[in-house]
Amino acid sequence: MQNVQQQLFLHPQLWSRQEVLQKLCPIPKAPGIYAWYFKEVPPGVPTENCIRYNEYTLLYVGISPKAPPLNGAKLSSQTVRDRVRYHFRGNAEGSTLRLTPGCLLNTELNIQLRRVGSGKRFTFSKGEETLSEWMDQNAFIACCEYPTPWEPEEEFIKNISLLLNLDKNQHHPFQSTLSKIRQQAKETAQSLPIVS
Repeated sequence: MQNVQQQLFLHPQLWSRQEVLQKLCPIPKAPGIYAWYFKEVPPGVPTENCIRYNEYTLLYVGISPKAPPLNGAKLSSQTVRDRVRYHFRGNAEGSTLRLTPGCLLNTELNIQLRRVGSGKRFTFSKGEETLSEWMDQNAFIACCEYPTPWEPEEEFIKNISLLLNLDKNQHHPFQSTLSKIRQQAKETAQSLPIVS
């Protein structure tokens, strides 16, 4: 566990979006844990107790794959590389690391959460590209391989100030504020026409 903390929090090797999306990706194709550091923190995020590394602020920890299903179904084969790459190039429907900063940056980036396709999916539509450009400059990832990443995840969320983690983070004062911001963005999107 000490090695994990070294790699993620004490002396992290930070990778940019461009480095992660290149053909020779530095992120391991294995189960693991990843930590998101931000150069510019989205507005309204209180970072007083956050871990800092040089000019970067740690705001989120994630894992891949998730814990095995309780019904005995097969464990997901998704790797930490798969997950991180999706966060960097996917859309807000499948990535909390796009949905949350996008909701916080909607005014600054002039983007808005919208319903797309059948109307059941929420993305920033054409604003996803703008969000990706912001991530190019401001979002950096540290990660490490770990065979059962769900085991330390809850402990990290409980003991570290991770402002963008919602799940398992009900004890953090900012969690309810962030939940409301995301919910309000979805309610606004519900009131607007579906983007084709």
